[in-house]
Amino acid sequence: MPAIFVHGVPETSALWNGVRAHLGSAGGDAVAVDLSGFGAERPAGFTSTKDAYAAWLAEALQGIGGPIDLVGHDWGAGLVLRAVTGLGVPVRSWAVDVAAVFHPDYVWHDIAQVWQTPGVGEKRMAETRLARRGDRGEIAAMLLRAGAPEADAEAMQAAYDETMGECILALYRSAVPNPFADWGAQLVAPTSGAGLVLQATADEFDDEAASTEMATRLGARTERLDGLGHWWMLQDPAAAATALTRFWATLT
Repeated sequence: MPAIFVHGVPETSALWNGVRAHLGSAGGDAVAVDLSGFGAERPAGFTSTKDAYAAWLAEALQGIGGPIDLVGHDWGAGLVLRAVTGLGVPVRSWAVDVAAVFHPDYVWHDIAQVWQTPGVGEKRMAETRLARRGDRGEIAAMLLRAGAPEADAEAMQAAYDETMGECILALYRSAVPNPFADWGAQLVAPTSGAGLVLQATADEFDDEAASTEMATRLGARTERLDGLGHWWMLQDPAAAATALTRFWATLT
């Protein structure tokens, strides 16, 4: 039973290394994909919008075939939701975090609004690249503040480059005022697969009430990750793997 993991921003597939290591046989043929421009080549003409990434993911998953356990974090969560609701990708199960981001009333966080502002976003991305020349880059510092281990924070910083910055800007600018504005009509319980909404209680980008409301809308169960933040899979990969395997064990 293949388990497919999808990362978010500003990340690569390395985000999932710890979780995959703790899954053992429960993870089956666990695979973490790299989104185009995030640790992987960006094809010529690829627009890096939310719809472009969702279409890419759906096509990749259709090529795998068979029942899939699909897991998404951050923007990866949004792409997973789009794949199983709006693009009809058949799965055995799906699991996502930050479900509040896909609520109809969601307001983007401050840095997202900076990225979404023409000119201002480009300036901020350039400053982020320059910050790598210092003792600690801006991305690493952000992950450390959120509780990520130092080695993981530094690895994510090292992966950040100009292409990733351009992809981040395009992705966020394709989701104004929020993802629900375009995807909301189809963000309902999918016809394929059981759903799980993970709720990291210290995640500053999530909201438990809105997340729970979205879980109900999507026909999904919820599970709290007490004390963990946005990068829960880095903070405690064993706990993350346990939550997933417990969910998968309930499926027939």
